[in-house]
Amino acid sequence: MASVNKVILLGNCGRDPEIRYLPSGQAVANVSIATSTRRKDRTSGEMIEDTQWHRVTFYDRLAEIAGEYVKKGRPIYVEGRLKYGSYTDKTTGVEKNTVDIIATELQLLGGREGLGAPAGEGGVAPQRASAASPPAAPQRAAPAKSGFDDMDDDIPF
Repeated sequence: MASVNKVILLGNCGRDPEIRYLPSGQAVANVSIATSTRRKDRTSGEMIEDTQWHRVTFYDRLAEIAGEYVKKGRPIYVEGRLKYGSYTDKTTGVEKNTVDIIATELQLLGGREGLGAPAGEGGVAPQRASAASPPAAPQRAAPAKSGFDDMDDDIPF
């Protein structure tokens, strides 16, 4: 039977990435991502914001890209898989459970601040990276002739 372990997060970075290198030379970067939901409290009518924090780990080239471009407060999109673990707290001796997201895709969102773009250039400027393959050069297809190229663009709506 097939199974799926996939996580998609769209949130803001809570801190700058921490990058380290394993003895094998493999790059590893860790970040925390905050996702928020808002709801209205039934009794008071107030809007309540619930923020969840997620630990995300990047490996190899994706870790290097995250270390270079991901900054605290920046919105990012991450795809990955869940990895459960546990450890024993040294001070209390109690076993604690952990949930990490092992990232396979990263997309930077928001403006291009800090990426060398001219000031005032805003909007969404996605920068996409994947752990599976290096980014490919964009290819542009020739526009198809539709037969409507010579029509006026004076449409009243």
